[in-house]
Amino acid sequence: MNKTKVKICGIQGVEVLKSINKLPIDYIGFVFAKSRRQVSPQAAASMIGMLQQWERDSFPRSAGVFVNPDMNQLEDVMSHARLDVIQLHGQESPEFCRDVKERFDVEVFKVISVGSKCGTDGTSAALEEYAGIIDALLLDTFEPHYGGGSGATFAWDKIPSYQEWTRNQGIPLFVAGGLDSSNVGGLIRDYNPDGVDISSGVETNGTKDLNKIAAFVERVKLA
Repeated sequence: MNKTKVKICGIQGVEVLKSINKLPIDYIGFVFAKSRRQVSPQAAASMIGMLQQWERDSFPRSAGVFVNPDMNQLEDVMSHARLDVIQLHGQESPEFCRDVKERFDVEVFKVISVGSKCGTDGTSAALEEYAGIIDALLLDTFEPHYGGGSGATFAWDKIPSYQEWTRNQGIPLFVAGGLDSSNVGGLIRDYNPDGVDISSGVETNGTKDLNKIAAFVERVKLA
């Protein structure tokens, strides 16, 4: 069984990174969409530089979170912060995803908001257009005004239909939305996603909590 990958999203400062550099974290996410966790390209560049200094076999990969960006925004961010992954949370078309991959030579993670009225709930029909284009699918809880880290879960019984599609495509499935150290073990036990993505679930009063991050990572790796 593959070990579930861990993605910690919404990191805003180097001090947090200094404190978690011994933890087996696979991805660090930086939010460039409008959000209370939004960071500048310059700040992200500084943090990515710190990731690359972590003394371990492989440092975490960097992911940038965007909602319906245009190429100019992506050009601006990528000119400062060389991301490994561009994660798209909006209504980005398959053609746009392909253009992003080709222009920036990055992996593209496409996010599906489960519970939205976009026709993607529980079906693979709408995903077929993304076949052979995206590098991972990420399921998150639908919220009409995306700010990242809503803290709400979606109906996990919808996961298998998406999981069947990703397995047929040979790409990983990540799950986000309302995760924390108390429920992630059950998610992994029942659905075995390839990765989990967390933001608000490792915060206290809107700030990343080092103890909660450590507890979450430990729970994932033990599961």
